Amino acid sequence: MALTKIERRNRIRRRIRKNIAGTADSPRLAVFRSNKEIYAQLIDDVTGKTLASASSLAKEITGAEGTKSDKAKLVGKAIAEKALEAGINACSFDRGGYLYHGRVKSLAEGAREAGLKF
Repeated sequence: MALTKIERRNRIRRRIRKNIAGTADSPRLAVFRSNKEIYAQLIDDVTGKTLASASSLAKEITGAEGTKSDKAKLVGKAIAEKALEAGINACSFDRGGYLYHGRVKSLAEGAREAGLKF
């Protein structure tokens, strides 16, 4: 029987998470994408705590003009700025089972442009 989209994404997500773990020095940049919004978190998997987060629901991003990909790029820049303020320069990118394309790629490019290394 064929897998549903959600089952397929969860299977890929587990396969990715098996190899990626975030630490305090190099946390995991986890991405969640819904139909309308996009969310990003920097997670320290050793302690299980979120070090920084950003989403397209933030006031400065919801007021911005443009497509969902444009807003994803702004979310990437926002999470990178918060990371740099917290003293985090590098991270591991966890695409969360989504293809590295579209909004996920825009978020990653925005974070890289703002100075986050991964």
